[in-house]
Amino acid sequence: MDKHRRNFLRLAGCGVATAGLTAPHLYAATDASPSQTMRGIYDVRTFGATGDGTTIDTPAVNKAIEAASSAGGGTVRFAAGTYACYSIHLKSNVCLYLEHGATILAAPSPMEGTTSGGYDTAESNAPWESYQDFGHNHWHNSLIWGENIQNFSIAGPGLIWGKGLSRGWEKEQPRAESPGVGNKAIALKNCHNVQLRDFSILRGGHFGILATGVDNLTIDNLIIDTNRDGMDIDCCRNVRISNCSVNSPWDDGICPKSSFALGHPRATENVTISNCYVTGNYQPGTLLDGTFKKFPSGAKVARTGGIKFGTESNGGFRNIGIANCVLEGCHGIALETADGALLEDVSITNITMRDIVSAPLFLRLGSRMRGPKGAAIGQLRRILIGNVVSSNAAPLGSVLSGIPGHCIQDVKISDIYIQHQGGIHDASIQPPELENAYPEATMFGPMPSQGFFLRHMRNVDMSHIEVASLHPDTRPTFVLQNVKGAGFLRIQAPGSPVVPVFALYDVEDFRVDLSRGVPDTKLAKVESRKF
Repeated sequence: MDKHRRNFLRLAGCGVATAGLTAPHLYAATDASPSQTMRGIYDVRTFGATGDGTTIDTPAVNKAIEAASSAGGGTVRFAAGTYACYSIHLKSNVCLYLEHGATILAAPSPMEGTTSGGYDTAESNAPWESYQDFGHNHWHNSLIWGENIQNFSIAGPGLIWGKGLSRGWEKEQPRAESPGVGNKAIALKNCHNVQLRDFSILRGGHFGILATGVDNLTIDNLIIDTNRDGMDIDCCRNVRISNCSVNSPWDDGICPKSSFALGHPRATENVTISNCYVTGNYQPGTLLDGTFKKFPSGAKVARTGGIKFGTESNGGFRNIGIANCVLEGCHGIALETADGALLEDVSITNITMRDIVSAPLFLRLGSRMRGPKGAAIGQLRRILIGNVVSSNAAPLGSVLSGIPGHCIQDVKISDIYIQHQGGIHDASIQPPELENAYPEATMFGPMPSQGFFLRHMRNVDMSHIEVASLHPDTRPTFVLQNVKGAGFLRIQAPGSPVVPVFALYDVEDFRVDLSRGVPDTKLAKVESRKF
């Protein structure tokens, strides 16, 4: 087998874009020779890239991409080296392939006041910019971006290092709003048939990946070790996220959204998230290098991370599956609709959590209504959660809360074990409604329940649930407020004859059976009762 044949087979792993490998085309560079090239493979060094980590290689990289695209498709190869770049422009039918030892390095952003150079200018998204934050309104001010393209991929075992990107916080200089500043590692808008496989992202700026309006999207086997959001999947359809590890101590880990950034509400739907590890436990870079260094005691770290749907929720979420994921030292799983959209038909199963810093499970139907006027309040319904274990969680408990007149509906939760830190003794807490507030697991402050707080719900069924506390806690395990149609089967609560398992307020059609320490009980309607 000759050298070119071996290279062809090795690079064929790029996926959909490798169709161009069969095209009868050599490198477009005039000084390319047969000994240096192979059909359909475009080495960025042939186009003038140095890979020395200092020279700005963006012109050479973009020339290689343009050559591949003009030929009908191909693979743009990054051999071992460090390629300092500003904005790289993706094209249809092209694969960027990062070999072992290859790094695409985000070059330093120009300082504030500089009038030229740096990353592409953040394009206008008027008149929709007030409906989501700065980062969600712009795509071109990124290290790698593509818009209105198809059939492309980024693949290979190399690294994308967002060293010169801004996180988008005003306390940092230069600010993301400044000309020439980049704040995303990868940004995609209105694309389809996209594969992102096998590479790593270190310190990806505001977003490691921002995908808006992207259909048929596969994200597989990535390591994202970053200083803000890992990946935001916004207004996308038919998405597969699998086998990824995300460390994002200061913001969301895996975060589907459905904003108004496209100028109209568009659902994020037909999404699966499977076999992923999400954490906020580690100093950025130490997940990637395998040292797994935790933050020093007393360090001011948000430890966010987690898997969250929302907060942007204008278009809604439909047909969602989350399975076989591990969460550690971060927020738990959150389903949020607050901007007037449906969130429905969700299955969550086989989840392991440890050291969750807020609510292991957070479901919120609210009325923030950040979007054009006239939208109706949304709905959150048909949610199935099963086979979840959580240990050493914060004593906040899980929170499922609608708002007056708008209830979360049709929720089934089964086979759950939640162990929390305990130590709270105030069962008289009355959480505020905060109907139009930003949805967040900690938004209500301390909770009057140690297991589950259920408010404004219809048709909820919970079975084979065990809640345990590491330290004595005198709050009821379950608090129900304005709930109609609630069934509980085989419940096990922390054992104490003086601590009630249930506290019911304005509850109808309630039933509990076969539960330790609680007699089988059926209640048609109750205004207030603890037992």
